[in-house]
Amino acid sequence: MMMENGLSMEYGDGYMEQEEEWEREGLLDPAWEKQQKKTFTAWCNSHLRKAGTAIDNIEEDFRNGLKLMLLLEVISGETLPKPDRGKMRFHKIANVNKALDFIASKGVHLVSIGAEEIVDGNLKMTLGMIWTIILRFAIQDISVEEMTAKEGLLLWCQRKTAPYKNVNVQNFHLSFKDGLAFCALIHRHRPDLIDYGKLSKDNPLENLNTAFDVAEKYLDIPRMLDPDDLQNTALPDERAVMTYVSSYYHCFSGAQKAETAANRICKVLKVNQENERLMEEYERLASDLLEWIRRTMPWLNSRQADNSLAGVQKKLEEYRTYRRKHKPPRVEQKAKLETNFNTLQTKLRLSNRPAYLPTEGKTVSDISNAWKGLELAEKAFEEWLLAETMRLERLEHLAQKFKHKADAHEDWTRGKEEMLQSQDFRQCKLNELKALKKKHEAFESDLAAHQDRVEQIAAIAQELNTLEYHDCVSVNARCQRICDQWDRLGALTQRRRTALDEAERILEKIDILHLEFAKRAAPFNNWLDGTREDLVDMFIVHTMEEIQGLIQAHDQFKATLGEADKEFNLIVNLVREVESIVKQHQIPGGLENPYTTLTANEMTRKWSDVRQLVPQRDQTLANELRKQQNNEMLRRQFAEKANVVGPWIERQMDAVTAIGMGLQGSLEDQLHRLKEYEQAVYAYKPNIEELEKIHQAVQESMIFENRYTNYTMETLRVGWEQLLTSINRNINEVENQILTRDSKGISQEQLNEFRSSFNHFDKNRTGRLTPEEFKSCLVSLGYSIGKDRQGEMDFQRILAVVDPNNTGYVHFDAFLDFMTRESTDTDTAEQVIDSFRILAADKPYILPDELRRELPPDQAEYCIQRMPPYKGPNGVPGALDYMSFSTALYGETDL
Repeated sequence: MMMENGLSMEYGDGYMEQEEEWEREGLLDPAWEKQQKKTFTAWCNSHLRKAGTAIDNIEEDFRNGLKLMLLLEVISGETLPKPDRGKMRFHKIANVNKALDFIASKGVHLVSIGAEEIVDGNLKMTLGMIWTIILRFAIQDISVEEMTAKEGLLLWCQRKTAPYKNVNVQNFHLSFKDGLAFCALIHRHRPDLIDYGKLSKDNPLENLNTAFDVAEKYLDIPRMLDPDDLQNTALPDERAVMTYVSSYYHCFSGAQKAETAANRICKVLKVNQENERLMEEYERLASDLLEWIRRTMPWLNSRQADNSLAGVQKKLEEYRTYRRKHKPPRVEQKAKLETNFNTLQTKLRLSNRPAYLPTEGKTVSDISNAWKGLELAEKAFEEWLLAETMRLERLEHLAQKFKHKADAHEDWTRGKEEMLQSQDFRQCKLNELKALKKKHEAFESDLAAHQDRVEQIAAIAQELNTLEYHDCVSVNARCQRICDQWDRLGALTQRRRTALDEAERILEKIDILHLEFAKRAAPFNNWLDGTREDLVDMFIVHTMEEIQGLIQAHDQFKATLGEADKEFNLIVNLVREVESIVKQHQIPGGLENPYTTLTANEMTRKWSDVRQLVPQRDQTLANELRKQQNNEMLRRQFAEKANVVGPWIERQMDAVTAIGMGLQGSLEDQLHRLKEYEQAVYAYKPNIEELEKIHQAVQESMIFENRYTNYTMETLRVGWEQLLTSINRNINEVENQILTRDSKGISQEQLNEFRSSFNHFDKNRTGRLTPEEFKSCLVSLGYSIGKDRQGEMDFQRILAVVDPNNTGYVHFDAFLDFMTRESTDTDTAEQVIDSFRILAADKPYILPDELRRELPPDQAEYCIQRMPPYKGPNGVPGALDYMSFSTALYGETDL
């Protein structure tokens, strides 16, 4: 730019050289320095007040460089290097040099202005430096019809004041001396502030004071000029006037930008509202799913039952109903939740928003952990139900066995106490007494033989107590009665034997045949009783080997029946021989056997029972054999189906994983193939349902193991659910990649190149890269990352973008977003802040009325409800902090 006197005003030239040149030509007015000092001080304070500070003496307050650096940060919106806090001269010089280096970094060539002069308080150098800053940050950007800054500012003033009488703006000194030009600029933009018709060219001081007061009070433009100085100086300082006029330009030029700024804000707020809706929906779905898991876990973790087989079977049926009806909708809800979360994160990345972090306890990992805990609880609950079924089934078997043995024992002991307490032997003859004694000996033998049965009954009762049988009280009571009776029988037997021994001295005749019968009949009778019990004894088996073992043992038993038949005939022949002798010798009472209560008829009846029970036992074992054969068929049927379904699920998982690696065609091809796999999987579901029916039949048949397959229904269910989840997740990822590609404008070739490079370094095909693999991938794509400290710092900044949660891995979505985001234009927090600053007329805060005036009603109310109150300096009631609000929309910014 060129002044009217021909001197250069380009801020790259030296300030001191201009001063010396004007002084040689006689153009330098000593009053200019005073005017510049006042104006520049006011201009600096107009910006420093935003940081809550100000200067009083321009040549003194900038000497340590601290406020100078603060001024540059405020007007540029950038952060300067950290200042030195020492008070030594070299500390001050270092701070000023940091400020001068920053000015130079903005393309300003500083000539003859050094840090030492500023630190020494050189007024001319300080004023020159401030003028350079004003030119760069306040005047340089002014452009009207492609003119340079000064010419453009002058043209702007001429156009705005053209309709006003007595105003003819030709320069920046004499044209503004009477104050009418300032009043005309204000009236042109804010006619409500000045009544221009009442102003007169003959009252320059009144005009100047009016303009300066109104600008300061209503436009937030501080007084930078002194009316007396303007009047008392023949040629007012052009720099001071330009500085003050530029404030008018910046104040009024924002009106035409309001509509653009409002549109930008509406766009940003609309995106933010949609994202908030998705976040609220995620929170609602996550809360509902977690609440359902929370309600379900106590039921799955409960191990309370009524200790009965029917109660446990009822719980097992309830669990099957839960797996068929209640859980499948929750599996779909979990998949939808993950899909919505991924979609939301993709939209946030595309709109340059920070990643969404759900509230505590509702993250995807929290839901995954809760779901995993649910599956573990399900597995443990089902295992407990099956184990409890086996335990209770054994308990029922033991209880029946206890009852059977107790009934048999009580039948045997019935009348024994009365018999042992009888005094019948005192009226007997010798042979009758001998018979009674032998009878008692036989009873003792029988009593000893029954000791094992009593011990068996006690052992079964103890086992029922150990296994917590539900009716242990009655079992224990009956067992105690049997044991108490057994003790009484032992004591009574001993007393009766003593009495018989005492009477034996009198009666000596012994009936040998009756004695022989008693000796043979008692053990054979015990054998018959035991055999009958064994033949009707209940059993429980689970395998073919076990039933075949029972059949083999039964066949071995049948092989011994020949010897038993011989023993039976021998015992019967003894009775017949006794009958023959009694009949032949007419022995009174000789048919009565004094040594035993057993009779030939009773032995015959029991032997007949044994012979009838043998074929019945054959039939029972044959029925159980058929049952186990049917169970074996079910095992083979389940294994045959499971060995087909299991590998099919694994093959589908491998195929879906391969597509998810992006190795097969374009994204649309991948999406098409994934949806084909999805349809194929749903079409295959009848096979799973058929397998569930077979599995139900297996469980109803109490089959607990299957050696024909390594697959269980639980592993197949988990594999099926994982396959569905994998397909849905991969479809969602591919759709997000398509959305990213289309929104970012990248080509399929670029996307293929990114995927090829990513897969090249993803050696294990995990879908993610370690930091070192990621660095190698960037280098392969043409990124230059140095091996020095600076290169490592640059890489760490990139890593913070693609792995914000510091997981130690870079996923393909984040990698693709990073590769595409740099080449596209996105909204930033700085742009939104600038837009709000325009609406706020360059104030650090904005008022609700201004928002309602410039924005649509719903967008304005959205901002008013969410903007925090402004707490900075010079705030007014109701002021809102738009900077914090804009920063929060995007997270932390680079400022």
